[in-house]
Amino acid sequence: MVRPRGSTLLAGTAFGLLLLGLGAHLLGRPEWARLAWTVGLYAVGVPLVWRTGRGVLQGRFAADLVAALAILGAMVLSQPFAGLIVCLMQAGGEALERRAEARATEAVRMLEDAAPRFAHRRAGPSWEDIALDAVRPGDEILVRPGEMLPCDGTVLGGTASVEVSRITGESIPVSAREGVALRSGGIVLDGPLTLRVTAAAGESLYARIVEMVRTAQASKAPLQRLADRVAVWFTPATLAVCAGAWLVSGDPSRVLAVLVVATPCPLILATPVAVIGGINRAARRGIITRHGGALEALARVDTAVFDKTGTVTLGEPELLAVQPRPGFEPDELLELAAAIESGSGHRLARSVVRGAVERGVPVRAARDIREDPGRGVEGRVDDRVVLVGSFSWLRERAPEAAQAMAGRNGSARRGVAFVAVDGRAAGRLEFADRPRSDAREALARLEGLGITHQVLLSGDDRERVEDVARELGFTELHAEQLPQDKVTVVEALRRGGRRVLMVGDGINDAPALSVAQVGVAVAEHGGGIAAESADVVLLGDQLSGVADAVAIGRQTMRIARQSLYSGLGLSAVAMLVAALGHIPPAAGALLQEGIDLAVILNAVRAAGDEDPFTRVSRWFQRP
Repeated sequence: MVRPRGSTLLAGTAFGLLLLGLGAHLLGRPEWARLAWTVGLYAVGVPLVWRTGRGVLQGRFAADLVAALAILGAMVLSQPFAGLIVCLMQAGGEALERRAEARATEAVRMLEDAAPRFAHRRAGPSWEDIALDAVRPGDEILVRPGEMLPCDGTVLGGTASVEVSRITGESIPVSAREGVALRSGGIVLDGPLTLRVTAAAGESLYARIVEMVRTAQASKAPLQRLADRVAVWFTPATLAVCAGAWLVSGDPSRVLAVLVVATPCPLILATPVAVIGGINRAARRGIITRHGGALEALARVDTAVFDKTGTVTLGEPELLAVQPRPGFEPDELLELAAAIESGSGHRLARSVVRGAVERGVPVRAARDIREDPGRGVEGRVDDRVVLVGSFSWLRERAPEAAQAMAGRNGSARRGVAFVAVDGRAAGRLEFADRPRSDAREALARLEGLGITHQVLLSGDDRERVEDVARELGFTELHAEQLPQDKVTVVEALRRGGRRVLMVGDGINDAPALSVAQVGVAVAEHGGGIAAESADVVLLGDQLSGVADAVAIGRQTMRIARQSLYSGLGLSAVAMLVAALGHIPPAAGALLQEGIDLAVILNAVRAAGDEDPFTRVSRWFQRP
């Protein structure tokens, strides 16, 4: 196979020797010109013909078969000028296409690099660092703040908040305490935890995610090029015309002329030029298309599957409601809670402080702050003792206040923090992950583009997912989905004949992004594993980029088809004229160049909203 750099080298060689021969011809040295063109024909043509022939023997019937036959014919009939032009077009188109399709994904490597290499295993009264592969089910391990859980396990001791959004998509950290089962891949945010290992590292959830991404990318079938699909009928038609020209005239130069004008440069050039233009146009809108095949796939999708947390929602819990008890005002309750929470690094604590600032409530200084990691915070504001935390923690620290709020310990739809002041029930704060501001508009635009089947996936519990689905208008949803469950949903849609676009933002989405026809990563905060696993990356924080990507993909392929079919139509007319003996091979090569120029000018329209003909016209109209 000719690599991208090899294709560029061949195209450069062909172009250079073509110009050298033209220069010699203008200087009155036709023999030098012929020598330069002959060297170029064999130096460039042999590798191209070899690659095409090897592909045919392996069962690959590609668009460049006619070009290879034209090159061989030019060699046999000593027509180096015509042959070298064909070489230039084939090598140049190949270089453009390889550049458009080049992709060097490092998703699996990034996943593996992020995984811990060692674990702290109990060895008598102390801890020893051992290789992760040496950990066995039943071992007791220590996970310190800031470390990733290396294995699945059950908490034996300690309390902590564990960030699990990268695994389950849940935006609110899990409160880990004795008896709670945890999955590998979560990050311990505060106090240390001791765990009893329930699965070795290689069998734990994080390792399975790595393997799923690797398997999905290895098994993802490459898209058949539009050019190759058209070549299935165009190449036999060309050979039939060649046979007719030979039977009528017996003149091999007519056959070569037919091959030269029929050389499918529109097939070779139209798609890559349009695709490169589409890629550049998308990039100007903050949409990074990792390879040209993604634009072809975007043009054909009919189903969109969205992750919830961080994709259609902001991925960060927001303070939605302040519900005071009798004797307290909303701003007073929020002011006391924000003062206490300002001393905590918990994710919900940050949301409380941010909510107070947004509402114009002052964030005061507190003292004597004591935090029970993952459960609650206690401190003094002036002379008042304030507690903010979970219902179970409040029941231990202020049982009378907890009793007063019994039965109001929140719903699955929202995270809740309870507040007690001087032992009295003061009220509660409710949090939820809000949909992105443009989510509904983006979904409506996709529906207008014909993607009417839209699915919501989430690792969150069903009630929260139903809330978001109802608000945004999803008709199909799947809740409590682990990474392998998301893959199963996408694969089931594909088996049902759907062409699936998957949109996600986290590690837990990476396998599904890899297995979908097109994976789109929302990389607002820098990308990471999801971005490396995806075909398309949205750099901004707007979900409307998904609809933009689909629209650009469809317009790009529409322009590519226009260029391709108009170019082939002109080539077909030229073939018939050449078969009748009115076009010699050299003139046919130049005629084909004119057709190529028209194809390229039309394909360039994919790069912007204004076509090049209009730009040229406006330029001449300038005062």
